[in-house]
Order: sequence, then C-alpha cells, then structure tokens
Amino acid sequence: MCTEKQDIKIVLDIETTGLDYKREKIIEFAAVKLVNNTITEEFETLVNPKQEIRSSSISIHHITPDMVEDAPTIEEVMPKILDFIQDYPIIGHNVIFDYSFINRACEELYGKGVQNHRIDTYQMYKEVFPDDPSHGLESLMNRFKIDFPLHHRAMADAKGLAYVYPHLKIFHDKKRNWQLSQLGNIEYLLERYLRIQQAIQMLQAEMADIKSIFKVHFEESGREIKATTGEMLVSYSRPSYNYDSERIKEIIDSTGFHERAFKLNSGFIERLINDSSTDSEMRNQLMSCRTRISESKSVSIQKPEKTPAYSTEE
Repeated sequence: MCTEKQDIKIVLDIETTGLDYKREKIIEFAAVKLVNNTITEEFETLVNPKQEIRSSSISIHHITPDMVEDAPTIEEVMPKILDFIQDYPIIGHNVIFDYSFINRACEELYGKGVQNHRIDTYQMYKEVFPDDPSHGLESLMNRFKIDFPLHHRAMADAKGLAYVYPHLKIFHDKKRNWQLSQLGNIEYLLERYLRIQQAIQMLQAEMADIKSIFKVHFEESGREIKATTGEMLVSYSRPSYNYDSERIKEIIDSTGFHERAFKLNSGFIERLINDSSTDSEMRNQLMSCRTRISESKSVSIQKPEKTPAYSTEE
C-alpha cells in the first residue's frame, strides 16, 4: 500500500522585549505544525524575560509586564519549544529575526544553537511580487485575500502565515522552476546581462547629455516644451542651504524629531567594522550597537583586470 509522504514544516512567530537579539528576550512563542499544508498541532506560551519590556514593544504587541510575571522562564520553556520544532524546517516572515532570538537562547542555555533550515516568506514575497508597495505579513495576506485577523500576537501571526504560505509557495515554486530551467543557459545569461548593463550605461550617459542640452535650452529661451504624449519639459530652481550641524542636532533633539531628521548610514558603519584599520575597541563598541538583524542575498559581477570589449551583436 502506497502512503503519501508527509511534508512537515513549523510556522512560528515570537514577541520580544525589544529588537536586539543580543540584549532583548523572548516574551511569547507560538508555532503551528503544517503537515501537507494543514495545521495539525499548535503550541504557544508566554515567557517571563526577567527584564524590562520596552514601551515601544508593548505598543506593538500589547504584552505587559504583569502578563508575563507568572509565566515560565526561557530555561523552563525551551525544552518544549525544541521538542515541538525538532529538526523540521521553520517558516517565518523575516524568519532571521525569530531564528536569531531562539538560536541565541539555545546558545546561552546549551552552548549550541539550532540548525533548522529556514524559510523566509518575506523574501519569497519580495521575489514573487517585487512591485507591491509593502511586503509585511498583512500585505501578504491581503494579496491572497486571506481573511484572518492579525493582532501582532505570536499565535495570530503564526496561524495567519500558515494559512497564506501554501498560496505563496505555489507562485514561488513556479518562478523557482522557471529559474531552474534556465540554468543550462547560465553562460549565455551572463553575457546577456553584461550587454544589457552596457546598454543601460550608454543610455544613462546619453540621457545625461540630453538633459544638459535641456538646461542650455532654458538658459537661452526659457520656453516650455510639450511632448506628443502630453508631458511638459519645464525648468525650476530652488535654493539649498548648509546648516550648522551641532546647533541643528541640539534643536532637533529638543523637539523629538531626531529619528526623522537623521538617518544612520548602516553601510558606512559596516565598512568601519570590517576595516582592518579600525581598532578592536571601536569595532566592539560599534558591534554592540547592532539591533535588529535582517538577511538578504545578492550577486555581483567582478570585473577582470582588463575588461574585454563586449560585442552588441547577438
């Protein structure tokens, strides 16, 4: 008798005292077991973090200190969590966030982390529908018209994701299968990519030249030009100013608009951390300022010392 092979995955979500997995703690864990895309088991628990819950986090998940006061500690509940997730693949929306907290707790308790394969529905969603204005869980559920209330609580979000995951996977698998079918043409695709890249660079240079002519046109006559499609070529100017940075910081800090006015250059900070000339004390101080973690994958083209000329002919 032939029995259907079971496809088992764990869909999980956590709520925490804050965003930094190195300093903050889990205060709620919830997970459901998906067997062939059907929820068969559920597990959820509040967790006493034995530390303060940030007010910014409470405003999101509404879990207050009195709600976790009598809850089990992570030491007490982690064996149950590990027993539930076992070695099954874990699914989460920005799963690196959930994984980082669980992994950190395991390292602190047992000296080793978890090895479960991770499936990130946030990345899947971005790959399949890159033009959607938002890629949050609520947007994902709206995309597939899944009517399930989300409350920023762990079980509600885990169940919501479990309901929408099979629908997302169908689209993701279709794209993945098409991508796999193209691997036999990988050398041609690289050449094609480089030709497209070269064409874009040439077009960008041409656009810059044309735009410079537009500027001269307005300097000479100032006449607006209307295209056959209705778009208007117009000229405008606006002043720009330099500011006393120290005085601006004082004023902004006093008004509470600091986060809106100043955006941290994370890329520059990462380069500082990885720079061999950065002393170890500063590197450690910078690394200690890391908060929320996310994960992205990308590819890049490395040019040889002498770049060959690429023909534009197919």
